[in-house]
Amino acid sequence: MAGGAGVRQAGLTSAEVAERVADGRTNAVRSRTSRSAGQIARANVVTPFNGLLTALFLVILATGRWQNGLFGLVVVANTAIGVIQELRAKRTLDRLAVLNAPHAQVTRDGVTSEVEVGDVVADDLVDMRTGDQVVADGAVTDADGLEVDESLLTGESDPVHKAVGDDVRSGSVVVAGSGRFRATAVGADAYATRLTADARRFTSVRSELVAGTNKLLRWISLMMLVVGPLLLWSQLRSPDTDDWQEAMTGAVAALVGMVPEGLVLLTSLAFMVAAVTLARKQTLVQELPAVEVLARVDVVCLDKTGTLTHGDIVFDQLVADGPEDDARQALALLATAPDANATSAALAGTFTSTTWRRTGGVPFSSTRKWSSVDAEGHGTWVLGAPEMVFPEGDPLAERAADFAARGKRVLLLASARSPARETSLPADLHARALVVLAERIRDDAADAVRFFAEQGVTLRVISGDNPRTVGAVAVSVGVPGIADAGEAVDARKLPDDPDALADVLERSAVFGRVTPQQKRAVVGALQRRGHVVAMTGDGVNDAMALKDADIGVAMGNGAAATRAVAQLVLLDSRFAHLPDVVAEGRRVIANIERAANLFLVKNVYSLVLALVVLVSGIAYPLAPIQLTMISTLTIGVPGFVLALGPNRRRYVPGFLGRVLRLAVPTGVVIGLAAFGGDLAIRSLDQDGGRVAGQTVATVVVLVASLWTLSLLARPLTGWKVALLAGLAAVAAVILTVPVLATDVFLLEVTPQRLLMGLAVGAVAAATVELVGRFVLRPTREP
Repeated sequence: MAGGAGVRQAGLTSAEVAERVADGRTNAVRSRTSRSAGQIARANVVTPFNGLLTALFLVILATGRWQNGLFGLVVVANTAIGVIQELRAKRTLDRLAVLNAPHAQVTRDGVTSEVEVGDVVADDLVDMRTGDQVVADGAVTDADGLEVDESLLTGESDPVHKAVGDDVRSGSVVVAGSGRFRATAVGADAYATRLTADARRFTSVRSELVAGTNKLLRWISLMMLVVGPLLLWSQLRSPDTDDWQEAMTGAVAALVGMVPEGLVLLTSLAFMVAAVTLARKQTLVQELPAVEVLARVDVVCLDKTGTLTHGDIVFDQLVADGPEDDARQALALLATAPDANATSAALAGTFTSTTWRRTGGVPFSSTRKWSSVDAEGHGTWVLGAPEMVFPEGDPLAERAADFAARGKRVLLLASARSPARETSLPADLHARALVVLAERIRDDAADAVRFFAEQGVTLRVISGDNPRTVGAVAVSVGVPGIADAGEAVDARKLPDDPDALADVLERSAVFGRVTPQQKRAVVGALQRRGHVVAMTGDGVNDAMALKDADIGVAMGNGAAATRAVAQLVLLDSRFAHLPDVVAEGRRVIANIERAANLFLVKNVYSLVLALVVLVSGIAYPLAPIQLTMISTLTIGVPGFVLALGPNRRRYVPGFLGRVLRLAVPTGVVIGLAAFGGDLAIRSLDQDGGRVAGQTVATVVVLVASLWTLSLLARPLTGWKVALLAGLAAVAAVILTVPVLATDVFLLEVTPQRLLMGLAVGAVAAATVELVGRFVLRPTREP
């Protein structure tokens, strides 16, 4: 390999680096999601829904009666929202990088310097220190107690010891010691880049609202394929139609009325407004349907660290077995060790100076769970987990267990005359002190836990920490299902079988020593039991568990990979925002369900009228512009306003079936009433013809639809009464101002026609009231 000798001694030369850059052998990666912007645009523009409405719009334009084509604006608005939503998701996914390290230390021309990760080239010598992320695949050339965490790559949380000649892979993290490796695979060839393919792939959140709406559209499309040609044939043969334009207009009116065009738009708008509302509460919604899915969540899996606690540790107290001076000197020396970690940082804030001189030591390893330092003239000092370091029978053991049971993190400081080896403790250890550390519990954690308990949402605390420590924190914040820290389950004893694991999860609430692989298993086991699972996390090893969950919730200060695959990001990392998010989700789904009733009522009465027209042979009693006006006043405007209003009703499964139970009988009543009004006025006003029938039918549908709106808006608070009154007033203006009624909406209003419409509409409204009382009683919101 060119430059091989130079690589081993002083790294690449500048000329060799330039050669590799010219050849494209760099760590720069051009990332993209599974779909380009053009593919996203095509997917949202070329849909059966848009195709259907566009075809009907073109037919209306061919008739020359532009007023009847206003429904085409829905196509534009709905497509724009869909494209914007997915482009936003694409930008988020493009930011995903498992390689989260912004810089790397490389040796070139015998000098070590810092470069951008993308500037690392093949054969570079790259330094590794504790806390660094490996930025390329390579072979270790130097190692000093080097251990890496490959949990993101393999699912195994145990650190792996690396010696000279061993391979390291991009995406792993150095957790102990230091070393150097020669980059053998960079950029698109590196393991982490290939790994991100699954995490980057666009996956939509499953929305019951969206799925239900799509199912309705499929049913309606099938009906339209059958009814449409028959309806056009009927209108062409009808004695009420003077030309093909009138026949075509009537057929289009019936077909447009059967499409819930505004429901898709309203759902997207409601999701988007909810996303903006949550953004003000420091919550980023990365996929709009996630807002609705939150309403269905019945289990929240959360980590202790960073969720119930602040995620940092602070020094609490020193419990010395004898004089403290030597212990303090040793702790100050340990706090300045080159392999500094969170524990070292916590100690450095209290033990700031020492007169001792370091001569050697063993770096911390999460496998050994201890580190040591050799002090000139003062022997060897070891700091680590009590169960790993304690000499047998030492009296400090009982005190350590007591601190751990109270949720404290306890380390033992011990001394010896002989030095420690890389994998073994000194034989002559003597316990000198307990170092008690504490995690700060978030002030708002208990309130958030209480909210979920009151709302019937189950909490499962899954943490990699000591079970007793996790249990103590859970007890302190009031997690239901655990009364004593000792009840926390050690995940190392959990069964591998998903059904057996689900049984344990149903019984127990708190789990410690949970591996990243087990987190995914926990999510899967709960989902197998029919639960809708939200998963919170902040580490890179949580990324795939968050992706598997129905809703992934990442902390804003977490790893970039975790934030990118989550549907929600708590920007200020406060778990207390999650109740706001769940409440917003419930508000959205309850309000959209109410609006969906309005849309489907229109679809049903339009279908009823179409079928009646087929049987009777008369002209369709409503023009497209009249349907547009009715839809705007009784569905579009009020549906959007109601979708933004408060609603505390809990989620109840069965959205589609519940909506149809009200919409079908109500729509049948209104459709038959409109047809009855049309027939009645034709018998009384024989000169009025088709226009008279359309005028009465419009009034009938307006009255009955406004009453249906009042039914769904209950309980009628002040703002809802004002909304209904305002809509009724606008309808009255349209019907009584000739310029609007005749020139715009193609109506010819006379006192007789108005009275007839009001009378038949009142009868229809009374019938709708009876239907509503029967159907809505079991599900009325509190």
